[in-house]
Amino acid sequence: MPALADLADDIRARILAVQDKAGFVPNVFLALAHRPDEFRAFFAYHDALMEKEGGLTKAEREMVVVATSAANACLYCVVAHGAILRIYARNPRVADQVAVNFRKAGIAPRQKAMLAFALKVATDSAALEDADHDALRAHGFTDEDIWDIGAITAFFALSNRMANLASMPPNDEFYLMGRVPKPK
Repeated sequence: MPALADLADDIRARILAVQDKAGFVPNVFLALAHRPDEFRAFFAYHDALMEKEGGLTKAEREMVVVATSAANACLYCVVAHGAILRIYARNPRVADQVAVNFRKAGIAPRQKAMLAFALKVATDSAALEDADHDALRAHGFTDEDIWDIGAITAFFALSNRMANLASMPPNDEFYLMGRVPKPK
């Protein structure tokens, strides 16, 4: 992993901003920073999918990441995005439930339908058919929401594979985040 001082100004600034917000630098930032053009492209697409306003809540976006990352056996993404999910959902149990078996998780039927679709995209996208889209529409998802679910799933398939390729360990900080709910 490159040293912060050796990085391009824009990449260093992004990493320092994350560090200021989180209190640490997630390993994914440094692992990808050694290839600046890919770093920029990766995080531009990440932000376009995960930070946009739309029909999916931030917690639902993270649910998709956690469930599909578990299916892809990506420890880094399950742990890191599980922490983010716990914080957005204000629920210390939800990430573990979604990662292990979303069908038994304490989430809404709408979210279970979303995750069933995401897992089909992740594991058998060639078998998708109109009925899969119709099932989501029956839960109030729009075509744009369905695209977002699929795009998040596909993007994190790339992320999962890169994290596994690099044997990227989750930061220790992620394991504790969101485990004890903050007072409202």
